[in-house]
Amino acid sequence: QVELVESGGGSVQAGGSPTLSCQYMRAVNYITWCRQIPGKYREGVASIYTGAIKTPSISLYAASVNGRFTISQENAKKMVYLQMNSLQPEDTAMYYCAARVGVQHSLRREDFEYWGQGIQVTVST
Repeated sequence: QVELVESGGGSVQAGGSPTLSCQYMRAVNYITWCRQIPGKYREGVASIYTGAIKTPSISLYAASVNGRFTISQENAKKMVYLQMNSLQPEDTAMYYCAARVGVQHSLRREDFEYWGQGIQVTVST
């Protein structure tokens, strides 16, 4: 079992740049930030390798956030961050931290074995 705890959500004005944090409690290969926009499927938006092999940081982004969101990590603290820039009302969603112990990098929600409780981000004009 992998416990994941998200923090940093809330209400933000359009154009704002909040950062979400995810604390994961044991080593996994990948941590992914996912979101569920009301009325839509949950989707992976940014993912980063957090495994044991020392390598330059490998990250994946969904097209919808590429260039606006940045995922980063502090491996020794088991923390992953999502810096979100230029937020728009359409980014309003429940944001989840998810963990994958599998060996392939993925943004598919079906590939994540563990999930956090989620945190709401609401963007207003």
